[in-house]
Amino acid sequence: MTTGDSLAELTALLHEAYRALAERGMRFVASHQDEQTTARRVAKGECYLAFHESQLVGTITLDHAALSRGCPWYERPEVASFHQLAVRPRLQRHGIGSALLAHVERRAGEQGVKELALDTAEPAEDLIRFYTSRGYRFIDYVKWNAVNYRSVILSKSLEGIERSRAARDSTP
Repeated sequence: MTTGDSLAELTALLHEAYRALAERGMRFVASHQDEQTTARRVAKGECYLAFHESQLVGTITLDHAALSRGCPWYERPEVASFHQLAVRPRLQRHGIGSALLAHVERRAGEQGVKELALDTAEPAEDLIRFYTSRGYRFIDYVKWNAVNYRSVILSKSLEGIERSRAARDSTP
């Protein structure tokens, strides 16, 4: 995200993308956060935006390892986390979310992160399947004060991603 990108547009995208989860009774912060909350969450790391035909269609924020906090797994020095992965509903299941996720996995690996973690609602079985199909594994449960559900912490080892980057960088 750059200074020219609109926090209002990003916040509206988050609301739209998380609406279906809210309608299922899960009150994700992204489903109702204001622009100030968006700005605060984006400032914790690197926010990436996806565009299609000049329209904002997706986002993800990679928190720096030193700023990942809130539960014992996140506070480990080798662990970074991401949040606010969102894609416009009409464009979901077209690979945008997977591409954003792959990008933050590469970025975290480049930063020397050994584990990339996230949390999501325990009742969001479809999201848990999405992440586990991409190599994320269950770590723990946590109950955040800001939401109305118990969350699962999922994490993925980035060891292979770092090794493949090192091999690529050493190739003449």
